Amino acid sequence: MSLSPRANCSIPSPFVFSPSQFWDGNDGSWSTFMIRVGTPEQDFRVLISTAGQETWVPLPEGCTSSDPGNCEYLRGSEPFQGNKGTGFLVNRSSTWQSIGLFDLALENTMNYSGNGLYGFDTVGLEVQNSGGLTQTHQVVAGIATKDFYLGMFGVGPKPSNFSSFNDPQPSYMKNLKDRGLIPSLSFGYTAGAPYRISKVLGSLTLGGYDQSRFVSNNKTFPFSADDSRPLSVGVQNILAINTLNGVVSPLKNGIISAIDSTIPHVWLPWDVCDQFERAFGLTYDASTDFYLVNDSIHAKLQQLNPSITFKLGSSAYNGDTINIVLPYAAFDLQATYPYVNATNYFPIRRAANASQYTIGRTFLQEAYIIADYERSNFTVAQATFPNPMPAENIVAINSPNSTLVSENNVQHGLGGGAIAGIVIGVLILLLILLSGIFVYRRRRTRAAAVETYPDDKKPDRNPKHGYETGKPELMSQDRYEMAIPPALYEIDGGRGSTAHEMHTPPMMHEMDGLMGGISASRVHELYGSDAMEGTEHGATLR
Repeated sequence: MSLSPRANCSIPSPFVFSPSQFWDGNDGSWSTFMIRVGTPEQDFRVLISTAGQETWVPLPEGCTSSDPGNCEYLRGSEPFQGNKGTGFLVNRSSTWQSIGLFDLALENTMNYSGNGLYGFDTVGLEVQNSGGLTQTHQVVAGIATKDFYLGMFGVGPKPSNFSSFNDPQPSYMKNLKDRGLIPSLSFGYTAGAPYRISKVLGSLTLGGYDQSRFVSNNKTFPFSADDSRPLSVGVQNILAINTLNGVVSPLKNGIISAIDSTIPHVWLPWDVCDQFERAFGLTYDASTDFYLVNDSIHAKLQQLNPSITFKLGSSAYNGDTINIVLPYAAFDLQATYPYVNATNYFPIRRAANASQYTIGRTFLQEAYIIADYERSNFTVAQATFPNPMPAENIVAINSPNSTLVSENNVQHGLGGGAIAGIVIGVLILLLILLSGIFVYRRRRTRAAAVETYPDDKKPDRNPKHGYETGKPELMSQDRYEMAIPPALYEIDGGRGSTAHEMHTPPMMHEMDGLMGGISASRVHELYGSDAMEGTEHGATLR
């Protein structure tokens, strides 16, 4: 009995989604990414949503006569067929298949609202002829609401549910993985920092991460049990240094917050916002719920250059922690719409309850997040900004079963019946061999013995050959954790990369100079896509 040899399975490389080189937004200056939607392709500059899983682009109805003349461009529309971009023209796309008008169903707890004109269409990443990935029949929503001023590209794996379909519709990320275009359901992302000397653009890697963009630590966070907020962390402390009131620690009790790049702000308890208001000389604008910064205070804060440190753990109070430090420049934002003139503001918001505690895009200017949906864990690390910025160092995150052979060659290992069959076969083979040895030795003692084998098939008398039966190694599934050997390799140009697991050196950074202990990476149950609760879009709106 023989086993088939292992098949040579090709593991795809991560996809590096290059940023657009533009800075956009009505609530700050954000590094956007270019996508192509429809046939022929219409280009849009969009933001990355770590909480969403759909592709959103602005509709022409999103700009009215009361908006600036370049409203469509401000909302991310690129020129189309030699004309000014007007928003997504569904009637100009031959591949558009309408689903209907549904609630966007994202950030509802933060009072963001709006409907989306949903359909299926072709969606490509990056500009034409750039080598970017393209997939047909993807969920797309055209949006007009100004709550989401720019379009979004969701990197979550959850499906979208529509009342007009019996089955959930898979996400762009899930389709990439299922079609063998990325090695796993994972991503690495940082939002970019326009205030840094070289205006460092954002970075997004699908199926891996860019080791050159962050300082490694050994902290791994498990996914939250709340499927709607999987990337949640415990904010155990916040420390502000060099404020108008010196050193301030506004958070008295730890909270659980979701990391979510869909929105720009940091949503905190009211009393924490009040302490920030006093320490930074902010003025609360009740009409917009924004904290404004007048010109004199703004100049003073730029001179003081405060820093704000977030102490994060897996829970709100205990366990190993990491520190992420943000300079005042990360909070020094300008809002345009709904203001007539650009207005300086400080991006904290009053949370009405715990469901609103969120760490938004502001935080991800100085932090790098790596999410692994197949191991249900993620990493948050301090972003790094050497000058000049180093070359990309792309590391793949492989699926836990990436070393198994294909389905035609025993992908899932051997079952109990197969193992029993092998054992019986080996026992029978041993009995035959022992019987042969016994007969052979008896015949050797006879002087007139007749050779029972031809010369070219005699049993080897050397006990090292021919009489030992090797035990076939049963295929088994390797278990992988986030931590891997420290050797990393820079890719040799192009988009490919050598596949490596995550690297987590032992150094940790704690507040007040305290050193944290070393936490072993955890093994978590697979974040099964089939069991994931998708975004529910409910009944068609009228």
